[in-house]
Amino acid sequence: MKKFIGLMLLVLMTSQFNMNIFASKLVNNDLAFAPEEKSVEVYYFHYSRRCATCEAVENETKNAIEENFLDLMKDGRVTFMLVNIEEEANRTLVDEFEIGSQTLMFACGDKQVDLTNDAFMNARTKPDKYKKKVKKTIEELLK
Repeated sequence: MKKFIGLMLLVLMTSQFNMNIFASKLVNNDLAFAPEEKSVEVYYFHYSRRCATCEAVENETKNAIEENFLDLMKDGRVTFMLVNIEEEANRTLVDEFEIGSQTLMFACGDKQVDLTNDAFMNARTKPDKYKKKVKKTIEELLK
């Protein structure tokens, strides 16, 4: 019986010691918890009047995202938003990204990637090339 009681005390003391270490690491942020899942926001800033190329940028960007990241769109990890820079309701977002004209911006945390030039050069004439660029950009931001 004495051995049993001694063994139980040893188990309890070891458990308490381990819990104190765990609590100390938790308070000091030393525990390596799984990182939060990243998310990518894609903003297409545009004017009210849009040409065929502007519309192609919207359509091909949306197609590229839906073709490659539909599951991530469904759970909100990849979003695509159209933002009319002439509407006062969008002023805060326009100012935040310092937008002055049509812009295609990818954002993930504090990282931003501007694909405006690629979009306007390729969305209408080389959509497959452009969609690959969109896919690659999102994949790199999600790493």
